[in-house]
Amino acid sequence: MSFMKKLFSKQTKTKISFCTNNLDRFYSDADFSTFNTFLNDKGIEYKEYECQSKCKECKAAPYAVIDGEFVSADSPDELLKSMKSMIQDK
Repeated sequence: MSFMKKLFSKQTKTKISFCTNNLDRFYSDADFSTFNTFLNDKGIEYKEYECQSKCKECKAAPYAVIDGEFVSADSPDELLKSMKSMIQDK
């Protein structure tokens, strides 16, 4: 990528949203500290919602909505790996 492109490119933040009910159900304190490091990256903007109206999915597995795309995994660690992979592929 040329210097000028890098200099003037618009860097949009990746928007990630979580359901607080899902967080309470599947995440431990250790998971929160691991996620905290990832979520504090300057290219990420995240928000927790009380409910995202995805009740069936919320009860089944840890999930997040990344730039409008629903992503779930069997564990919080797997979800974090998936989210990192999605962001790197952008």
